[in-house]
Amino acid sequence: SGGGTSQAAGIASQFGINLPTGQSEPQWVYTEIIESRTLARAMLKRKFDTEKYGTQKPLLQILTYGNQEPTVGLDTLIKSGVDGVIGMIEIQLAGSFYDLTITASEPIFARDFAVALIEELDAHQREYNKAKTSETKQFILERIAYAEQELRATEEALKNFRDRNRRIENSPTLQLEQQRLLREVSVLTGVFTSLKQQLETTKIEEVKESEYVVVLDPPEAPLAPSGPGKRRIVILAGFLGIGLGVAIGFVCDYAKNSNEDNKKKMSQVKSLIIKNITDFIPKKLLKK
Repeated sequence: SGGGTSQAAGIASQFGINLPTGQSEPQWVYTEIIESRTLARAMLKRKFDTEKYGTQKPLLQILTYGNQEPTVGLDTLIKSGVDGVIGMIEIQLAGSFYDLTITASEPIFARDFAVALIEELDAHQREYNKAKTSETKQFILERIAYAEQELRATEEALKNFRDRNRRIENSPTLQLEQQRLLREVSVLTGVFTSLKQQLETTKIEEVKESEYVVVLDPPEAPLAPSGPGKRRIVILAGFLGIGLGVAIGFVCDYAKNSNEDNKKKMSQVKSLIIKNITDFIPKKLLKK
């Protein structure tokens, strides 16, 4: 929560008087909320349209088993999906606002994901505020019932005192007792009135529609992919191929100039190198 200044402190500051205040006002920490597992689980229930998996597919399906049949339990899928959702999100504070970046395999899917994430964040904040307001309302109602009971008991005591003591002008003790009862009635009346006002304020807050998430710029689909860097991949693959080719050529040349035992050893080394290269290359590329 962030520090707040009460109305009395604000008035006092106009006359050069600084009054300390312990009040606070809510301050949402959007970074932690957006990257939380709670919001990620809510996102897994949302449905999205993708070119790869079709229309209106749950996010849990998109991020885990796709169009295949799941081979693990639901708990494992949810845990993997939560990690996937959090991995797609990047949020940074930029001045008074936040920059939200979503990394996904398709541009339209990334935009729709960002829109859904903002909606879930707003819904989360509304539910949180509603729960806190309900707790406050319940507490005030309990205090009102207790204060009203005390007020009625004190008023009844004051009435009984006046019935028993019609003339108290000449008795300082009775006058003091009456003042004490009047003071208690006055204090309890003030407490009861204050609680009633707080109850009405809470009821207004409960039905008030507030903007918990203000969107400055709505999510947009990117025009070009941010990764992977194809040029860098091609350059690295080229250097790797040249290096492996030189190594294999050296082994082959050395094997030709060696005796039979060395040839067998070099042949085994050559086979091992080729096998490691085959394992290093993705299976999709080998099929192509």
